[in-house]
Amino acid sequence: MPSVAFHTLGCKVNYYETEGIWQLFKQEGYEQVDFESTADVYLINTCTVTNTGDKKSRQVIRRAIRRNPDAIIAVTGCYAQTSPAEVAAIPGVDLVIGTQDRDKIIPLVNRFREERQPINAVRNIMKTREFEELDVPEFSDRTRAFLKIQEGCNNFCTFCIIPWSRGLLRSRKPDSVLRQAHQLVHAGYKEIVLTGIHTGGYGEDLEGYNLAALLRDLDKVDGLRRVRISSIEASQITEEVLDALGSSDKMCRHFHIPLQAGDDTVLKRMRRKYTTAEYGRKIDLIHRIMPDAAITTDVIVGFPGETDEMFRAGYRFMEQMQFAEMHVFPYSKRTGTPAARMEDQVDEEIKNARVHELLDLSERLQLAYAQPFVGQVLEVIPEGPFKEAPDSGLLAGYTDNYIQVVFPGTEDMLGKLVKVKLTEAGVNECRGSFVRVLDEDRAAVV
Repeated sequence: MPSVAFHTLGCKVNYYETEGIWQLFKQEGYEQVDFESTADVYLINTCTVTNTGDKKSRQVIRRAIRRNPDAIIAVTGCYAQTSPAEVAAIPGVDLVIGTQDRDKIIPLVNRFREERQPINAVRNIMKTREFEELDVPEFSDRTRAFLKIQEGCNNFCTFCIIPWSRGLLRSRKPDSVLRQAHQLVHAGYKEIVLTGIHTGGYGEDLEGYNLAALLRDLDKVDGLRRVRISSIEASQITEEVLDALGSSDKMCRHFHIPLQAGDDTVLKRMRRKYTTAEYGRKIDLIHRIMPDAAITTDVIVGFPGETDEMFRAGYRFMEQMQFAEMHVFPYSKRTGTPAARMEDQVDEEIKNARVHELLDLSERLQLAYAQPFVGQVLEVIPEGPFKEAPDSGLLAGYTDNYIQVVFPGTEDMLGKLVKVKLTEAGVNECRGSFVRVLDEDRAAVV
């Protein structure tokens, strides 16, 4: 039986797509082995959102080549799409396929096996208008299911390379989304995470159907207990979306809403579609329908032209927003983007100092968000042993409002809804005590 090994870098979309590619290999009779093992085919799903993503991708590619020089080395993902010649030039790379045509991966692998000639199958992503269907009826190592609902982005923020690696916005057809949602529930998943490159833009290219309509249809899926939106732009939180969220008990009390900067001058230079005041109003609207909702965000530090005064204004705004967590990144210059050509690039030392300040703020806000829940009994889906102490008998999982809880439990609880009493708030994870497991009808099962 031929073997295949995968390594995925980057975002949830990449992880979803790797699972979709694995389904294709599985149908052809391949077995999946660990990436550090000897395999017949290695597939690396790359990231290019930062320079670090490019560098890590190259390192992993070379690691696979060293592991088995006779293996077929296939490279896909965003870095492969934006820099196919660079990837193909790495000695030992046999197949480069980018962010489209992954459904052709098996014929391409077979073609290389016969011809032994390197294949560069990357095409111009900007000409693609159809969503690439990659069904994932189950996941090999996850207790929460991801469901990709759209691809691409039309925003062209000045710092971002992603439209050039993913193309323009394309939405998955509603019947396809719902069909896979039913498959995932049938496979035993209690939570589905809606994901995409610009998830909140779902439906902008569809006639008479949008994200709010999809949320209402997912609410009707029997057996589905949680629906989580992986990320949504502030500008896409409409009254209709809020109504769909507020009228369902399946919608998670957690929203990841990228801010990127807390100063209006910086936001304008980034070509973001909101001001801080508009962003703040959307957060207020969410808190009105879900008072305990966790709001997490992304922040870019040291964007060209960001003065200390602008950074301080942003710091105060983020404090005011009371985020449950912030993902903080130093600005990374991406060749070909308008921001890379801007003057007033910020010194790396200044960037790093600001990053650390915001990370400290994030930890303080994270703890402040979790503390009011101490003493409450919350529903958790255990995902696996607590990674910091895998042999301790502790499980780790997330509440619907994205608090990671560590508590004593057994392996048969994984993937199920479990009642846990929060006993101690912490940064990154909180502590809890097991109460009971819930069955399909929310009745107690001791």
